[in-house]
Amino acid sequence: MAGLPEPGDPPGEGTLGAEAFSISYLAGNRLNLDVFPESCRLFLKLLKTRREEVEQVEFLRLNCNEDLITSTLSSLPALRGLKSLVLKGGHSRDDIGACQRGLLASLPQEFEQLQCLAHLDLSFNSFTILPPCIAKLASLRFLSVNHNNLQRLPEDFGQLAKLTFFSAMKNQLKGLPQSIGGLVALQTLNLSENALESLPEEIGNLHSCTELDLSGNELTGIPSSLANLQSLQQLHLHSNLLTTVPVSLACLPHLSRLDLQNNRLRSIPPEIESFPFVHLRGNPLGELEVPLQADDASSEELQRVYLKADEDSFTVTPEGCRVFLACGIQLHFPRSATTTPVTIHFQKRSPDPHWVKLKHHDILLSEALELQPHGIHFHQEVQIWMPYASPHSLNDRELIVRTFDGHKWSDLRTRVKCKGKKHSACCSVSHFSWFLVISRLVEDECKVCQEGGLLFSSVDPNIKVTFPPGVTEEMRTVKLQVLPVSTRDLREITGDSETIASPLLCLSQSSTVDFLQPVKIQLPLPPGVTGLTLDHSRVHLLHSDWDAQNWSDITDQVILEFTHLYALFEVTHFSWYWLWCTTKAYIGGFAKEVYKRLRMYQVNFIALQRKKDPEQVLLQCLPKHKVDPVLKKLHDRYRGPEPSDIVEMFEGEQFFAAFEQGISIDADRPDCIDGRISFSFFSHLKNVKEVYITSEMDRNSKAVKGQVSFYRGEVPENIPEEITRRRKGPDSHWLATLPIKLPKLKTQVNKQPTTPGGFSLPPLNLGNAETGYLTQSNLLGIAGRIGAEWRIIGLNLGLSYQQLERIQYNNREDLHTQILDMLFSWAQQNEKKPDCIDKLIKAMEDSGRQDIADEITTIIGLGRQKYTESIQRVGLHRESSTEDSAIVTG
Repeated sequence: MAGLPEPGDPPGEGTLGAEAFSISYLAGNRLNLDVFPESCRLFLKLLKTRREEVEQVEFLRLNCNEDLITSTLSSLPALRGLKSLVLKGGHSRDDIGACQRGLLASLPQEFEQLQCLAHLDLSFNSFTILPPCIAKLASLRFLSVNHNNLQRLPEDFGQLAKLTFFSAMKNQLKGLPQSIGGLVALQTLNLSENALESLPEEIGNLHSCTELDLSGNELTGIPSSLANLQSLQQLHLHSNLLTTVPVSLACLPHLSRLDLQNNRLRSIPPEIESFPFVHLRGNPLGELEVPLQADDASSEELQRVYLKADEDSFTVTPEGCRVFLACGIQLHFPRSATTTPVTIHFQKRSPDPHWVKLKHHDILLSEALELQPHGIHFHQEVQIWMPYASPHSLNDRELIVRTFDGHKWSDLRTRVKCKGKKHSACCSVSHFSWFLVISRLVEDECKVCQEGGLLFSSVDPNIKVTFPPGVTEEMRTVKLQVLPVSTRDLREITGDSETIASPLLCLSQSSTVDFLQPVKIQLPLPPGVTGLTLDHSRVHLLHSDWDAQNWSDITDQVILEFTHLYALFEVTHFSWYWLWCTTKAYIGGFAKEVYKRLRMYQVNFIALQRKKDPEQVLLQCLPKHKVDPVLKKLHDRYRGPEPSDIVEMFEGEQFFAAFEQGISIDADRPDCIDGRISFSFFSHLKNVKEVYITSEMDRNSKAVKGQVSFYRGEVPENIPEEITRRRKGPDSHWLATLPIKLPKLKTQVNKQPTTPGGFSLPPLNLGNAETGYLTQSNLLGIAGRIGAEWRIIGLNLGLSYQQLERIQYNNREDLHTQILDMLFSWAQQNEKKPDCIDKLIKAMEDSGRQDIADEITTIIGLGRQKYTESIQRVGLHRESSTEDSAIVTG
């Protein structure tokens, strides 16, 4: 705002006076400062200059990502009438865009003086325990502590008798205090995504509670006292470890949603199952008991085997064991799984599309795990826990482990466990081969016998398949999958603003024989139309085979019936069905293009140079809709060519990025093959690679022009120049080629020494001849004594948090290289400063490394001593020379 003093200005300065300054931020009894930089400094300035007005504030928001937040809190009790206080973190983001937690980890005891406070939000901070002063806030009605590190709640938490809303989502709570039953006014309680293993019986005293969210915990059971919550309308229990639910839940009179998805329920009381609002997807209902619990008492007694990164085998004895691989995979062998000792070999493989046959809408979430010997049969099922990359959303999708037995791929019953940002999928097998974690469309199935049957979609309950009696002679399994289609995408591809379509229905069966009688399918009409307003001339029913190469219009081959909400038709063959409403006369080609877009990932490759360091290039693979916002976000830090052509990539497909025309990659990384970087494309991950590039040409005289090429498959032995000039070669190896230009250097490029790991060390000497030098060798010795505390040392040296994050990311495979990068980066920036040695010594002392500080002092002392001795030697030599001259002349 024009005329306002800057946040760092002292009170009264600037073109406006203090009164205008306060009016600019104060809005009646509200003071929202979290949107301003240095909000805490602004608050303290306002409190000092216009204390009377500030003390009348009832609604206050501050930014907890600022250093002054802790000292600012001690001033808040002056606001006696404060009713709402928001102290949230998450206003700052790191280099990869993730929200950073606030700095708050405690509150001053004086905080309890805010007796009018009714609304308190402490989300996205660093609390490990809830400050005891909160329980003294007698007027508190709303409390949010989401996204903290809370491990427990205070025992007197139940004193908050007026509390109506409490949310502690995304914490580490393992239990609840018995006093929680004292929250008699509580209406909404959200404890999702914690580590709760059990609930106290007192939770049944929350008689006013209408919504209770306990999803994403580790609950194995729930107390029967939940039946006392007669006001409860929504109960969320999905993604736990529940094996039973009390039948008394059926007696809750106002319950309208009971979510029990993704638990271990093998049976459920029929009184509960009959309710239409009960969600049970992801439970092994009706299956026999199979021990999937990895942490039971028996497994705790098994021997634990921890393998190092360079080990690729282990031995299993009849006593069983729990094996922990360095990559995060766990294998649990129960007792008597083998009768003799067996040596198991393992390796992780890239998901080669030539043998990993994913279905059209599968998303690969892990590398392939191969366990040998293949085909080995265990007497007890072995449990495998595989980490996977969590997709942004699992809406309308589910996770499974897929295995290959040497002949075919099959899906295993899978249980998912999430702990913080770590996700793992568990399955039980009696044979070893290859294993993958897959995200697929939700699959509903049923057994169809001579009496017929009925199959609903759990994604869209409006989709229904009815099997009449006599439809088959032998029992067969029928599977159903649904793919929702975005109207926006549909109209963008077809160019028709009136085109709409129903969800895409995928039907399959275990038999190759068609049904003996027609099967009736019910599809919901496309959004925006009803059976009364539908123009039948615009309706098209499309059919496709499993290869989905062509779509056929079968509207004239079936009898289409329309109700107010549904379309009904009968078929004898199962495949893919799609109902369209469009003005297009022939839509087979449009449907093919739309389907192609739905199942393939269209991505851009971009190559950008850092503005401050043009030799560092960012290679990035992005979905097409994210290119523009990413380029805009990187504009201040990067420059470079425009994005390449859009290319289509198979999920999990491996591709390579190579610099051509005299430019090569200079990076010590395991995925660098002959100067080319390889990685696999996953639609939900950021495939970002930052590399340093060097040129074989003399860049002092001219700039170097080259290009970055992206291609599939194995690295070609010889890359013809004529192919590199084209965006796509005839053999489809080349996907895209980007031009890139490296500016000429201002100074001669010096050959720099490297460490054994390949990290380049710039030649430098810290200090001066009079005070003593720290040479490159001295710095290497110092780096060798630094350990995991290198980040603290870097902060004390003055490096920014973002710089340290980038150093850790760039060298994430090697701690020693991280330390070298930090130390030499600082040394390069400060070698010209006369006090750099003193700063280094102080940083070591402040970081608790007095031993290194003493070592540096000793080195400098020796250097100073040598310098003094050399001066004395030179002085004596000069004196003796003068005397000799006098003798000669005399």
